[in-house]
Amino acid sequence: MNLDALDLNILLPAFAAGLLVLATHVPLGQQVLQRGIVFIDLAVAQIAALGVIAADFMGWEPQGWAVQIAAITAALLGALLLTWMEKRWPEVQEALIGAVFVLAASAGILLLSSNPHGGEHLKDLLAGQILWVGLQQLIPAALLTALILGLWFGLRDRLGGASFYLLFALAVTTSVQLVGVYLVFSSLIMPALAVRRWQACRQLTGGYVIGIVAYVVGLALSAAFDLPSSAVIVWCLALVGILANLAPAGRVR
Repeated sequence: MNLDALDLNILLPAFAAGLLVLATHVPLGQQVLQRGIVFIDLAVAQIAALGVIAADFMGWEPQGWAVQIAAITAALLGALLLTWMEKRWPEVQEALIGAVFVLAASAGILLLSSNPHGGEHLKDLLAGQILWVGLQQLIPAALLTALILGLWFGLRDRLGGASFYLLFALAVTTSVQLVGVYLVFSSLIMPALAVRRWQACRQLTGGYVIGIVAYVVGLALSAAFDLPSSAVIVWCLALVGILANLAPAGRVR
């Protein structure tokens, strides 16, 4: 253990990135669980990642606006495709979501096959680089998060399937580039799973608390023991979620 590695100059921006992800993913994750479309976030996240890979394949600047537009466009097109499939083949929706995920992942591998740093780039998109998040990424992400939350909590009762998918695509696109596909899925599903038996009025708060605790503990442990942050946070989300699910407080009696 190396306590000297707990550098707040690195951990605080990483924690801020985690808060931005949790801000949208906790409420959206509960909606995903209710709709029974758990793997939609993996599919949309992978499509957004494919947009980033395609932009890189065309030689665009990694942190430029062109890449952001490519990722958002890919995710929105993916969301529209999923909306159409939900209406056209609702009985096999989950299977189709899985097929879309595999196709997007395979397309990304094909685009990176000629890139000498393709493996590293793919790893960054999947596992993320949360410890290296900078202010130039946090500011636009915070603005977009505020917009998504305003629309979600202000218009939630009037949002149809297409509107939900579009908001979801925007949230996931931002999150994938901050923390990677694995943490996007974990932040969306694990807090929602942990509080699914809680009283409805406590589920949102409970989900936020679980996510915040897991990110704080995960970042601290990964820094102290020099472990990959994303993997540690994923495990912390699972363990904190299990403990919260076992706790009698908040459950529907």
